[in-house]
Amino acid sequence: MSLDLLKNLTIGLEEEYQIIDPKTRELTSYVRDFLEQGAVIFRDQVKPEFLQSQIEVGSHVCHNIKELRQEVVRLRNVVGEIANKNNCEIIAAGTHPFSHWKDQIVTDEERYQGLFNAMQYVAKRLLIFGMHIHIGIPGDDLRVDIMNQIRYFLPHILTLSTSSPFWRGENTGLKSYRSIVFEDLPRTGIPERFESAEDYHSYVNTLVKCGSIDEPSKIWWDVRPHPVFPTLEFRICDCTTRVDEVVTIAAFIQALVAKLIRFRQQNQSWRIYRGSLIAENKWRAIKDGINGKLIDFGKEQEIPVADLMDEALELVDDVLDELGSREAVENIRTILKDGTSADRQLAKYEETGNLMSVVDQLIVETRENC
Repeated sequence: MSLDLLKNLTIGLEEEYQIIDPKTRELTSYVRDFLEQGAVIFRDQVKPEFLQSQIEVGSHVCHNIKELRQEVVRLRNVVGEIANKNNCEIIAAGTHPFSHWKDQIVTDEERYQGLFNAMQYVAKRLLIFGMHIHIGIPGDDLRVDIMNQIRYFLPHILTLSTSSPFWRGENTGLKSYRSIVFEDLPRTGIPERFESAEDYHSYVNTLVKCGSIDEPSKIWWDVRPHPVFPTLEFRICDCTTRVDEVVTIAAFIQALVAKLIRFRQQNQSWRIYRGSLIAENKWRAIKDGINGKLIDFGKEQEIPVADLMDEALELVDDVLDELGSREAVENIRTILKDGTSADRQLAKYEETGNLMSVVDQLIVETRENC
């Protein structure tokens, strides 16, 4: 792989934060105040989401993982400071431990009212928060080819981001309940395989022509070619609590993309597996996170996630120094040792029996190392 192509593997990130009342620890519908007060600072980097208790931030285009870390820290600090001035806090996690979707206010914008009208009761339940990673990949066909191959690794990526074990005050028994709620929507989950970019565009055009969607941004797969930017957008992650974890996951995704491009340049390819098989692994990731086992389809065996991550680290090892991301990617070992946000939330609840304490922990961890 040439250095020029590596430099084109830019990184971008979107995070959906929860807006919290620090007294009740409940979600609070405060997004309009955020947008008004932050208009000059943020410009187009912050926007409302479907519910007024959530706010989405988007980074500038970053050329390496060091720049991305700086962006995440900057955005969390600025949004956090505006929140504090308004007696609020922010947290980064896939679900709120106990707030109820029935208590939330839908954002009064045409886009979101349209989503509500189209999806009805399903849309009302979308009290969930995700993290999207964009990797800049030149060329439509290359983006679709990488999407086909990288589907295999989506469950691995999800295990690292799990941060939604609670729903409406209950321990769900899952590490990523956000994934369950989101898949109530159509056009979600693991994408199918496409022969080419032309094949993908034909699929999109059919949906538009038949009235299923009015534009391609309403395809919400776990990974998709972005409808506007020349990026592959990874949407499978829960909103990830610690900055170090965010940076590690983004660096890991970038390294996987780089490795798969290198395979292509060597006339090689990662084996394509059935979407239904990959979905089996996604379910395992949702349920058990890093503490579970995924299926190695080549060996047809269950393998502990930690062992599969060792193999993945070995796979991408030869691109890490060129990308300047070795330290960030190898932090996967720390996540495996210390647990994800979901694991820490469950441990705090077991220790205290109090979901407010879980919220307090999330508030602290969201600004940790900022």
